Amino acid sequence: MNRRELYLAFATILIKEVRRFLRIWPQTLVPPAITVTLYYVIFGSLIGSRIGPMGGFDYMQFVVPGLIMMAVITNSYANVVSSFFGAKFQHSIEELLVSPTPNWVILLGFTIGGVARGLCVGLIVTVLSLAFTRLHVQHALLTVLFSMAGLINAVFANTFDDISIVPTFVLTPLTYLGGVFYSIELLPPFWRALSQANPILHMVNAFRYGVLGHSDVHVGTAL
Repeated sequence: MNRRELYLAFATILIKEVRRFLRIWPQTLVPPAITVTLYYVIFGSLIGSRIGPMGGFDYMQFVVPGLIMMAVITNSYANVVSSFFGAKFQHSIEELLVSPTPNWVILLGFTIGGVARGLCVGLIVTVLSLAFTRLHVQHALLTVLFSMAGLINAVFANTFDDISIVPTFVLTPLTYLGGVFYSIELLPPFWRALSQANPILHMVNAFRYGVLGHSDVHVGTAL
């Protein structure tokens, strides 16, 4: 395939993926917005007022970057794994595989489709957060870099037959134990050291550093 044909193949897969989640937006974009809004209300407004400052910031400000990253990771993963599994289940992936389209173009098309949904959800969640707190981005470039890092990490696991195993037993526990709702400085030394092995912790804190200028881990280590 020449360069133009590669581009057309990639664009076709990407457009199909974007149209897919936009066509069913009540299932793909609205639920995470509602879920995160409930997190803002319950953890940020109601519980946060009793907890007080965290890491030198208002509790609502502290949890917002983590909640944004949590929404981005889970939705970018869900988009790719559900779409790819659906193509396998319907046997439509076979038509794509027998075509002259290289595997890397197929993978890139599905991956960027997941990135697009993650960015859409992240943008919606960020706009909603402005109704609850003020965000002053301290390190814009680092914020973008770690948004993409979280997306890429989430969307690469797109070959599992059972699409509920990884979100249930891997992504969800690692996310909730990744410092979204708390600072690891509150943990005893043993659990604080153990938390350092959680990759989500580094993504959340690096993204939080990009937004608030504060991180519980060394940003260089996270990079």
